[in-house]
Amino acid sequence: MTLDPKLFGDNPVRDARFVSKDRWHDLVNLPPDDPNNSLEFLTRQMNEELNATEMAARNLVDFPDADWGLRMAIARQAADEARHAMAFRRLLEQRGGYLGQFPVINFQFRIMMMIPSLIGRLTVANRSFEAAGIDAIQDGIDSSKRKSDVEFTSLFDQQLADEMQHVRFANVWVKKIVDREGARALMALARAVAHANAAMKEIVGGDIVFYPVSDELRREAGFTDDEIQTARELADQK
Repeated sequence: MTLDPKLFGDNPVRDARFVSKDRWHDLVNLPPDDPNNSLEFLTRQMNEELNATEMAARNLVDFPDADWGLRMAIARQAADEARHAMAFRRLLEQRGGYLGQFPVINFQFRIMMMIPSLIGRLTVANRSFEAAGIDAIQDGIDSSKRKSDVEFTSLFDQQLADEMQHVRFANVWVKKIVDREGARALMALARAVAHANAAMKEIVGGDIVFYPVSDELRREAGFTDDEIQTARELADQK
């Protein structure tokens, strides 16, 4: 079954080495004890960082009249995400993997390109996807330390520092836009969240993975205690 074209845009361009899948269960999904599990993870993570680079770049192109300070933050995010993609590629190749070894999925980019407002994209990409990402990165750091995997721990540490800033600036600017535009901004935000929720059900069904919510990191990224509690309740439901 194809994805709903009302919810998903086109795949970003990839060269012939890469095979792009539509749904999570179409990926290889190696079990944790498989010797190539980390290579599949590195491949996916590298591609997710490319998606994030492309989304940030499109925000600059699609919203040229956004506040200068916000555009600067988005431009810095694009540079950060590109650096992350290169770092994951280096570690993938150092560990014997290669580009195109595993299929990839581009759901984040495809969802984002169907959201017409900048506040909607910041809410879904930065305040939702990347906020969940900081929880996942912290979990990855803890796991890598238990395994004494210094390379993974170092990579995650660097990534976390940047992603925190991406979530924080989105929290700041979403509030500024809501304060300035009022109900119109809130409606655009709500439509974007509803769109993303419907799209995610098509991608993963009911199998969304929630990592333990990091109160300290989310608070540092600009979330309120009520927002953190809501995130924790959603995670506990799974």
